[in-house]
Amino acid sequence: MINRLEAIVTKYNELAEELVKPEVLNDFNTLKKLSKEQSDLKEIVEVYNEYKKVLDDLKQAKEMENDSELKDFALEEVERLTIEEERLKKELEILLVPKDENDGKNVIMEIRGAAGGDEANIFAGDLFRMYSYYADKNGWKIEVMHEIEGTSGGYSQIEYMVKGDNVYSKLKYESGSHRVQRIPATETQGRVHTSTATVLVMPEAEDVNIDIKESDLKIDVYHSSGAGGQSVNTSNSAVRITHVPTGVVVTCQTERSQLKNKENAMRMLKAKLYDSLLQEQEKELGSERKNKIGTGDRSEKIRTYNYPQNRVTDHRTNFSIMELDRVMNGNLDPIIDSLITEDLKLKLAGTKENND
Repeated sequence: MINRLEAIVTKYNELAEELVKPEVLNDFNTLKKLSKEQSDLKEIVEVYNEYKKVLDDLKQAKEMENDSELKDFALEEVERLTIEEERLKKELEILLVPKDENDGKNVIMEIRGAAGGDEANIFAGDLFRMYSYYADKNGWKIEVMHEIEGTSGGYSQIEYMVKGDNVYSKLKYESGSHRVQRIPATETQGRVHTSTATVLVMPEAEDVNIDIKESDLKIDVYHSSGAGGQSVNTSNSAVRITHVPTGVVVTCQTERSQLKNKENAMRMLKAKLYDSLLQEQEKELGSERKNKIGTGDRSEKIRTYNYPQNRVTDHRTNFSIMELDRVMNGNLDPIIDSLITEDLKLKLAGTKENND
């Protein structure tokens, strides 16, 4: 660990020297890139410096134990500094865990009603509302890009962007199949039904080099439509883009401007292609799967929302909370915090295995 930390300090100091060079100061993109690199290392360097000072103080305190007049004071200092050394060591271990380069990005989310017909679509709408409340609590903004309303409410499909600070770092755990157990409004005999909706969370790919050739795109324009297929716009403003090589199809019809819909559709397409690239990389690194939350399979059942018992259970961590009503109103932090904690624990275990 010390060797890695010393290498980081060296890199940090090299970046500091680069950042004061005239040619860097006059190049905005290079300045921005190097500033971010240094900023990413700053906390590690600061904690490591504090850790080294504690080690020096601890060494001096142990030397004072041989002085009869200072022995009692020295013993207290050794005890205090030993505890501080252990705390800083654990903090450094966490800081050295490889970070997800996408954590700071905005996301594009897709929610679809799956098994359960109308009830699945209604549940998809409930999930969208839940994430909207959660976004509001975090000061994030939501921009709907495409929606197909269910005939009895909710959505058979809705795609939207969530913008804000470190959105992906929290919402990335939400991809998978969500299951609801409750009595549908249409149920006349009071029986509990089980329905599912799927959630897909993709990091925005605006700053990623995704090679999309114009010749690989099939672009269709048509009238926007609402629930039941009725036309809600008299102009051909809705846009459907098909990426022919992969078969990926994206649609956007929320804006009155065809140009704006096309821009949004391209953002969705980039995100989906980037997400596919990430999934391929995950498969290639299959041996690391054990150090990740869940299996990584997008069809994996990740969570159950049990209305009769007011309980939400996340199956990846076996975490349950008897506050379904609060969760559906956007209080997702207890669940997401449990996933972040488990994810960190697995990554720490993987880092130690690799070091061994």
